[in-house]
Amino acid sequence: MSLIDLKGKVAVVTGASQGLGEALAMRLDKEGCMVAVCDINIDGAKAVAAKLSNGIALQVNVTDFAQCEAAAKTVLEKWGKVDILVANAAIVKSGDIFSLTPEAFKLVTDINLNGYFNTVKAFAPSMLERKSGSIIQINSKSGRKGSFKNGAYASSKFGGVGLTQSLALEFAESGVRVNCICPGNLLNSPLWVNSLFKQYAANQGITEEQVREKYINQVPMKRSCEYKDIEDVMVFLASDYSGYMTGQAINVTGGQQM
Repeated sequence: MSLIDLKGKVAVVTGASQGLGEALAMRLDKEGCMVAVCDINIDGAKAVAAKLSNGIALQVNVTDFAQCEAAAKTVLEKWGKVDILVANAAIVKSGDIFSLTPEAFKLVTDINLNGYFNTVKAFAPSMLERKSGSIIQINSKSGRKGSFKNGAYASSKFGGVGLTQSLALEFAESGVRVNCICPGNLLNSPLWVNSLFKQYAANQGITEEQVREKYINQVPMKRSCEYKDIEDVMVFLASDYSGYMTGQAINVTGGQQM
């Protein structure tokens, strides 16, 4: 029997109403998990949960610890445990230090870093009590290397790697592992198509087509990162195949970040 057998596991995914988060929730469902779809956008979360074999939608603003706690209570009341926690909720506000407002910088940090902290703080106690579980933060290649005119995002993601390593040390003897995935640029995702191409074209003074060409050319494998690339690593980290791994930040970047 393959060690990658997630059937019957309970998974929680934040930021799961669309895009990568939706794809991760759908993949966990396909692997046989019960999935809690958490997002500030409850209508989107409900739409995703409706596609799952055994899913629920929960409205969660990860910057509000009380909402994270309430979500953890609901999941435990319904399924009695949490096996896999995927902290995916994030936001991007690009710009250099002079164009980026303090409010925008704070918003990015609050969601990407404080939200990760709140999510783990709410869900980890039950995992620690059972001495089992895998916590996976969806980080970024920008958590490993500074990002041009994107300092708020990079700072928040660097912090996420530090928090991942620190939590891994705290939980190391408990059986609960903490790792993060650092994807490359998901150039075909709604986030890029609907937002980031426009943001980067504006702040770099080039066209959207030139932005795509620029980012593709930075990748040795010469292709965009795709959802499945991230899904596969998530499944690995959630499984017993990665049982001796904790505190890792795994690059999934086509060779762009090594």
